Amino acid sequence: KELIAVDGDWSNAAVARDLDRVVSFYAPDAAVFPSDAPIAVGKAAARKVWADTLADPTFQTSWKTTSAGVSKDLGWTAGTSQDSSKGSDGKTVTRNGKYVCVWRKAADGNWKAIRDIWNYDSK
Repeated sequence: KELIAVDGDWSNAAVARDLDRVVSFYAPDAAVFPSDAPIAVGKAAARKVWADTLADPTFQTSWKTTSAGVSKDLGWTAGTSQDSSKGSDGKTVTRNGKYVCVWRKAADGNWKAIRDIWNYDSK
């Protein structure tokens, strides 16, 4: 339940387009595997992925955890996502997808994302 709540808070930060808060969920050594892009290694690289994404003022995203698990100081969440933005023709394009995130409990007791991957369902 704790990881589901953390993942929900993370999604809420993304819905609010709060870059600093979104990035705060990553561990310093995180690796991010965005859809249709190279792997981004480290918190600074994760920040760039999100900054580039949120630079589009029409971009919106959210996700919902559908399963989660914990074993000692490691855990995972998985679920569904939905993104939308305006295409070059001005029409809104909506993309449904899925994700898996691996979490590690930090020394301060907070969960931090260490591996974050998402991709879109086929059209």
